[in-house]
Amino acid sequence: MAQLLYGHGANILDSAQHIDAAEGQFFQRIRFDLSELHGDRVSLEAGIREVAERFSMSWRLCYAADEKRVAIFVSRYDHCLYDLLLRHRAGELACRIPVIVSNHPDLKSVSDQFGIDYRVFPKTKETKLSQERRELELLQELRIDLVVLARYMQVLSDDFVRRLPGRIINIHHSFLPAFVGGRPYHQAHARGVKLIGATAHYATTDLDEGPIIEQDVIRAYHRDSIDDLVRKGRDVEKTVLARAVRWHLEDRILVYGNKTVVFE
Repeated sequence: MAQLLYGHGANILDSAQHIDAAEGQFFQRIRFDLSELHGDRVSLEAGIREVAERFSMSWRLCYAADEKRVAIFVSRYDHCLYDLLLRHRAGELACRIPVIVSNHPDLKSVSDQFGIDYRVFPKTKETKLSQERRELELLQELRIDLVVLARYMQVLSDDFVRRLPGRIINIHHSFLPAFVGGRPYHQAHARGVKLIGATAHYATTDLDEGPIIEQDVIRAYHRDSIDDLVRKGRDVEKTVLARAVRWHLEDRILVYGNKTVVFE
């Protein structure tokens, strides 16, 4: 592939690779500059496709200039939302955020501070699926590339998740696979754990079992109450989610099976 890129005038800036010997899989990420490209993108893509087919490779070509469009889904917790919006304002997250979606009106004041459209889709057991259809229509209308569940306290339907494979990032407030489901800090407190954590993963139809992107932990002590664990955990949740979103936006993540390769 490097020879092909060189032949088209592309200047390779960096290359990273990984071999999963157990699975017999080879992964590579190449970042290159197109300023001196011979010909156009069409011929470059055709050349890459020909090489990939010859060696039975899966491939994806992403252009840094193509700004990704992100929708943030929230409920009533604001810590992850604020963190993402501040990082975006500071230029840490290269994307456009045209909408914040919620099932409650509580955080509209946050969206107003950042000048972002805020849409509310209240949900009950009876209206869940019809509201999800409206949400999907909105995402399609706004050409959303990535959905970030920033402590969105709703379980997405299988149909919703299947419509956006590999395009929904969730933050779970525990170090998966420990303490799946609801109230993980309560579960952690009951077990007397000495470490609590957070996990950012791609959402799949299996709740809290999608490919893990990033995890981190913070120490807990015997004197910590549930409120202490929640307070400590929120700091970890913010940083873990932000790293996962940034890596996705920079096309550093490759998913295979239920695992990921994250090129730093």
